[in-house]
Amino acid sequence: MTERSFTIGIDTEWSSARADWNSALASGAATPFQHGVVMDAWYRAMAARADIRPLIVTIRDRMTGAHALSLALVGTTSGGTRTIGFADLGLIDYNAPILGPAAPRDAASAASLWKALVKALPQADVIDLRKMPVTIAGRPNPLALLDTLPCALNGNLVRTGDDWNAYHHNLKRTVRKELERSWRVFTRHPNALFRDVTEPDERRRVLSAIEEQQPLRMLATGKSYVLDAPSAAAFYRNLVDVPAQEGTVAMTALMAGDTVVAALLGLRNADDYIMVRISNAEGEWANASPGKLIIDRSMAHLHAQGYRAFDFSVGDYDYKRRFGVEPTPLVDLVAPLGWRGLWATAESRARNFVRRRPTVRQFARRILRR
Repeated sequence: MTERSFTIGIDTEWSSARADWNSALASGAATPFQHGVVMDAWYRAMAARADIRPLIVTIRDRMTGAHALSLALVGTTSGGTRTIGFADLGLIDYNAPILGPAAPRDAASAASLWKALVKALPQADVIDLRKMPVTIAGRPNPLALLDTLPCALNGNLVRTGDDWNAYHHNLKRTVRKELERSWRVFTRHPNALFRDVTEPDERRRVLSAIEEQQPLRMLATGKSYVLDAPSAAAFYRNLVDVPAQEGTVAMTALMAGDTVVAALLGLRNADDYIMVRISNAEGEWANASPGKLIIDRSMAHLHAQGYRAFDFSVGDYDYKRRFGVEPTPLVDLVAPLGWRGLWATAESRARNFVRRRPTVRQFARRILRR
């Protein structure tokens, strides 16, 4: 079999790459996180950061010229190590290429593509590609056919089918009854209602409520909160400024008059919906379980509009299991591009080895305590 050959184009400005990116999307397959408005929001939010260098990659079959892959990457430097990774920085839950008609479907072709990509990339020490789905729209992710490792995170997917009532009835009885009770408690309050938030000013106001509510929740659980960093905040503000009519960015809320009791920001693509950011006021509203209630009401609303796949995104939390999620695997690909990258690659593999072996992990913790 003749080895496939590929050509690589790399653009270092998102503004000049945007048109080609959207053209690739029109005939390709990707997750909602690779949608043009999401990538546009991300790169614009990072534009002021001198430590981030955009690298938007287009790969084509050399013989036919057909589009194979597009990748939204960046170059960064930390501690003297130069890294090439996805346009992510903790803000994108699923990192993936856009798959074109010429995207490899077997390991040998994927290896040829990878060889061409590595040769074309600018000088760096390591390439670090995390949180990649194994399949994209039912097609194999060529990067997942390479020498990958299981990701520490996984997706969480619910497929409801066409009958919403049947899906809801199949939830555990205690969960179903709690959601019904929560709705009754919530709607006892004057002017309490569920909203599909579409007006630009109201979207910004609801996002402001999310920005106020989330840090308080993180503080209560003892977890660190980084979404108030300037570039992260700018990313979400760029997202909610996308017109609702465009169809990608969805925002829903539980409102009691002018009070935002709970809010959910998500992305839509075909019949798929992915939850991106959620918050609730708690306090006096805690007895209405607003966090779970906004999810349930949003799913019912979107199901009525034709959505059948609901992705709760990364993170293994009990509330997700209550809705009957099925874990979906993600993989990481970390490879050295120079001698400095050997340590980063070895460390990644060592962490992965320890994480997947509880007895080794417990032993390592005992040694560290000593």
